[in-house]
Amino acid sequence: MRPPRRVRTLAERGVRALGGPARARVVLTLAGALAVDGADKGAVSAMAPQLARAFDLGYVEIGLLASVTALSGAALTVPVGLLADRTRRTRMLAISVALWSVAMLMAGASTSYLWLLASRAALGAVSATAGPTVASLVGDYFPAGDRARMYGLVLAGELAGTGIGFALSGLIGSVLTWRFAFWWLVVPGTALVWFIHRLAEPARGGRSRPVDAHRPDGGPTARAARRAHLEPHEDLVLDSDPRQRSKWWSIRYILRVRTNLVLILASALGYFYFTGLRSFATLYTTRHFGVTTTVATSLVLVAGIGALAGVLSGGRIADRLLRDGRVNARTLVPTVCMLTVPVFFAPAVHATSLAVAVPLLVTGALLLGAVNPPLDAARLDILPPYLWGTGEGVRAMLRTLCEAAAPTLFGYFSAQVFDIRGGDGGGTGLQYTLLFFLLALVAAGLLGLVAMRTYPRDVATAQASTQRIATSLRERCGR
Repeated sequence: MRPPRRVRTLAERGVRALGGPARARVVLTLAGALAVDGADKGAVSAMAPQLARAFDLGYVEIGLLASVTALSGAALTVPVGLLADRTRRTRMLAISVALWSVAMLMAGASTSYLWLLASRAALGAVSATAGPTVASLVGDYFPAGDRARMYGLVLAGELAGTGIGFALSGLIGSVLTWRFAFWWLVVPGTALVWFIHRLAEPARGGRSRPVDAHRPDGGPTARAARRAHLEPHEDLVLDSDPRQRSKWWSIRYILRVRTNLVLILASALGYFYFTGLRSFATLYTTRHFGVTTTVATSLVLVAGIGALAGVLSGGRIADRLLRDGRVNARTLVPTVCMLTVPVFFAPAVHATSLAVAVPLLVTGALLLGAVNPPLDAARLDILPPYLWGTGEGVRAMLRTLCEAAAPTLFGYFSAQVFDIRGGDGGGTGLQYTLLFFLLALVAAGLLGLVAMRTYPRDVATAQASTQRIATSLRERCGR
């Protein structure tokens, strides 16, 4: 008699989709590190009305709570990136999340606006650790061929965390007080510290993966570059461990890699528009379409689901194209998406009917979400593993500065430049602003076209550097 067929639970299917228990543990833990930061941002947004009443704040003071977090994070991302290349990353991330939990406890205990502002600055400083350390760990935990797909799963944590933070903090704050909207986040933050502490620190360059067997050929990206007979840039090929050089030398080197510089600028422009759109989406929807704030918030969440779908699919598509031999797949996919987003966003912003605008907006959000996973994986492909943290630190600094500037610039242009009707900055002026700054996405797409040409040879250069550094380290250990 045949034994009954075992029915897989939903959790088991999810673990299998992530590549097994080892991969699932790593993906969920790293995604959690980004999720807590996103949840904090969602909590501030949800609690803005209560904070305004509690401390008698205006729009400028509320906006400063977000800006000070971004600015303090921007100031520290480069030093943190340099440190991530020179120390144990899992321990560094665990300490960062523990300090994050303490900062959240302080935020909820604030008795004055200055106290609250100081706690937000501390949160920004602590959050600066996540980007460089997660980027470096993703590169060493997962083989090059799966890197974009796995990066997409990790990045999905930030979007999911923002949505959960917005929803749960809003509910908890309305039932209790705004203090508990911050304090409840201490619980998942503390639990996350334990999970991060249990992660094994991977060897640099994937030389001893705890998750996957190391591929000595560098994976499909390097193989595709070799099949194309691409010669590395000899003046950029490293012969020794770059961590032995000065920190300024490391920063100068990553900026000399042309594709890296282009991708940093393209990513910053993409985040600039996304942040400006996110800041004014609810306001624009209520005034342009004449709906309530509740309806507008629901529509924004629907668009967020589209962005999440894009994050989960963008890396998968790029990795499949890469396996099929398309060497520049990880620059091709984000470039096509960035150039296509305005085709959907422009009519969505201009439309007067929600039935027309919502499908266009969701599609545009999906394309915008699909940009980041392959773009982030591409930056790992073109730098030696020993500079991944530094590269992400420089990129995160420029991205954070653009995120901090976007709300102010969007607000200024809508009220001062495009307010052709007078006093209508949230209506027609904001509509023209959202359309005008689509040029940032077009510029990012044009930069992507440049990266498509330079990326393959920079991959060959990074692979040559990795091999020579590994040889140098073996010879030094042999002595």
